[in-house]
Amino acid sequence: MYLDFGIKDIIDILCVALMLYYIYRLMKESRSLNVFIGIMIFVLVWLFVSQILEMRLMGAIMDKLVSVGVIGLIVLFQEEIRKFLYSLGAHQRVRELMRLFRSDEKREEDKETIMPIVLACMSMAKDKVGALIVIERSIPLDDIVATGDLIDAKINQRLIENIFFKNSPLHDGALVISKKRIKAAGCILPVSHNLDIPKELGLRHRAAMGISQSSDAIAVVVSEETGRISVAIKGSFHLRLSAEELESILTREMTD
Repeated sequence: MYLDFGIKDIIDILCVALMLYYIYRLMKESRSLNVFIGIMIFVLVWLFVSQILEMRLMGAIMDKLVSVGVIGLIVLFQEEIRKFLYSLGAHQRVRELMRLFRSDEKREEDKETIMPIVLACMSMAKDKVGALIVIERSIPLDDIVATGDLIDAKINQRLIENIFFKNSPLHDGALVISKKRIKAAGCILPVSHNLDIPKELGLRHRAAMGISQSSDAIAVVVSEETGRISVAIKGSFHLRLSAEELESILTREMTD
């Protein structure tokens, strides 16, 4: 029997396999793997009943379940879908393409915002003052800003230190920097439930990880217990940073 199988069919199969692989990874990270396996089993049964056995009544019932189920899945897995779409936009090749449209003047402006942050973090680390600074990039953090108190001030080392001073009413929340300005303070971040986070890292670190997983933001943490500086980017930590390392990471990521 002759099968009309060409290059487009191979590409089609590879695209489906790649899509399923990425969905599998996202579900595994969000601890929804069993749900993903259940959905795959249901789809296979649906295809077998409707396409191979050609059972009209059962096929029609499952068709209706699938059409309604798609809406339910979008609602149920909206965070995973958002993360998947973000991962596509944040892919290294895409970022390299976007970098071509950025001027040298824009890069220099980004660098000017880095030193006040670095100096403030080093000063707070020396005195073991806890801090959590979130730097917005391409994904807006308006929902996070709305949970805190609006400031809208120029980035300033002394202002950052005063916000996180132990007697300040805003020191427990996160400070959000947006468009080269201190946008808000005392903000509430989503907390990561990743089991791989070291147990010695506290709530600030989990909040930093949470915002780095749900957006492309950079989260800088100063530990109140140890005075060590950490950065969370793309769901990964850079721990025990020196001033030079912190400046290097921020320069690379903010001018990227």
